Amino acid sequence: MNNQSKIFIAGHRGMVGSAIVRKLEQKGYKNLVVRTSKELDLRDQQKVEEFFQQEKPEYVFLAAARVGGIVANNTFRAEFLYDNLTIQGNVIHQSYKAGVKKLLFLGSSCIYPKMAPQPLKEEFLLSGLLEPTNEPYAVAKIAGIKMCDAYRNQYGCNFISAMPTNLYGPNDNYDLQTSHVIPALLRKFHEAKFNHEHAVSVWGTGKPMREFMHVDDLAEACLFLMEKFNEPGFINVGTGTDQTIKALAELILKVVDYTGRIEFDRSKPDGTPRKLMDVSKIRKLGWRHKIELEDGLRTVYKDVVSSLQN
Repeated sequence: MNNQSKIFIAGHRGMVGSAIVRKLEQKGYKNLVVRTSKELDLRDQQKVEEFFQQEKPEYVFLAAARVGGIVANNTFRAEFLYDNLTIQGNVIHQSYKAGVKKLLFLGSSCIYPKMAPQPLKEEFLLSGLLEPTNEPYAVAKIAGIKMCDAYRNQYGCNFISAMPTNLYGPNDNYDLQTSHVIPALLRKFHEAKFNHEHAVSVWGTGKPMREFMHVDDLAEACLFLMEKFNEPGFINVGTGTDQTIKALAELILKVVDYTGRIEFDRSKPDGTPRKLMDVSKIRKLGWRHKIELEDGLRTVYKDVVSSLQN
């Protein structure tokens, strides 16, 4: 890619897509193509075909997806499967038809089997059963990886896939019914602090271990992979370190400066016991994360305060 390359960022209003746009603009890329979901419904096959034939982007970052936490994944199982299969199917196929030079498909660490050995190596894909609560989303993302590989194999398309770990950062979702753990906890602790509540309830036992990466680090990795990675399969993107949900909750308590206590609601699901990425593959290529968790949480909390005040 060069500064004049025509680049389509699918899902540019989401947390990941908006971070990729910010990073591209910071690096001096000027010919960015974006569409809101109202302007272009990526589930509409005809509209997506018309868009690609008209715009003819040279590079595509496929960050558009229906995403959410445990509740959303488990409640809207049909939508999570249908929407994601349809979005990625349309974009990947039309990228092939329009002669896109390179496409980066983004998935999630939930593609791995629930009880896969830790840390999660790329070769563990499809080696066991998935976590039931987010199985539809995971199946869709696995299909996206395989679709990129099939188009590479049959048509010679340079379509690559990257699987990031759990993300947080600007433009996250703070709805307590559909959000992931970090935005949910930031909001809970923030509201408890200002409502002078004595305790905050955290789902599950606090024992599961999770890895978290700031979305700006992922955006940096995406640009890096567009330059350096040209292989079938996929590559993990993460920090290579994790902590328990209990330790995360205690860190967020500290960042928010909340003086109450943490109570774990054991009636709620824990999800997968541990999800730590093996990031040796991307590190061998020369990339590693820059933003440590506490530093990232402090900058994100400032966004939370301003967004909840508006």
